[in-house]
Amino acid sequence: MFAEERQSKIAALVSDQSRVTVNELALRFDITPETVRRDLSALELNRHLRRVHGGAVAIDRLSMSEPSLEERQTQHHDEKARIAEAALAMIPASTTGSIILDSGTTTELLADRLLDWKPANLGDQLLVITNALPIAYKLAGNDFISLQILGGRVRGLTRAIVGTRTTQQLDAMRPDIAFVGANGVDAGFGLSTPDSVEAAVKTAIVRSARRVVALADSSKLDQETLVRFAALGDIDALITDAPPSQKLAEALAAADVEVVIA
Repeated sequence: MFAEERQSKIAALVSDQSRVTVNELALRFDITPETVRRDLSALELNRHLRRVHGGAVAIDRLSMSEPSLEERQTQHHDEKARIAEAALAMIPASTTGSIILDSGTTTELLADRLLDWKPANLGDQLLVITNALPIAYKLAGNDFISLQILGGRVRGLTRAIVGTRTTQQLDAMRPDIAFVGANGVDAGFGLSTPDSVEAAVKTAIVRSARRVVALADSSKLDQETLVRFAALGDIDALITDAPPSQKLAEALAAADVEVVIA
């Protein structure tokens, strides 16, 4: 097999599996580890992957990799929609209550399902607190929802409101339920996101709420990004679209986290 053909196959493997090891590739292609390392170096040079200790990972699995809001809106849309439906079922319609919707594409899909929300009893109302400009814009037209937008500066990439002012407001709140997104959910590392200022807001959201529900499609499971914002034990439920791996499932069970498969 020519080197170019082999490297093309290696790039495809990394894309499919997210991570490969030098030993795995050496066995698969019947080549020496030194040849594998040369192939990985060439592929990294052309931005097909990123080398890590013992192997390589896909570019989109790097700890600080963060697609824009527009890019994420097209990724795993059907799975996120099912997660949003399951999250909607957790919001009581028979009493006045309060929820926080974190910034993110899955929480935005949950907001879409609240556009026509009505209480079961006349006079009841739902308070929605959010740091997401797209969510605030969508929910502003529902007269049955009392909308509160957290203050701070706007982070352009995600349209999230962040900063010290944001976290200070959250520290003075005690909402009934928080729905938070995550870029990674890992058995050991917990819940993480690539950006430190967004992580600080997410931590404040988790700390503030009486009940915390994480919304994460299965592509986020067994993944770590740069900044941890919560341990598994800090959340009460995880809504996802596929059963977690055995390792993650055991860690979630040990942390007494309810797992809902949408």
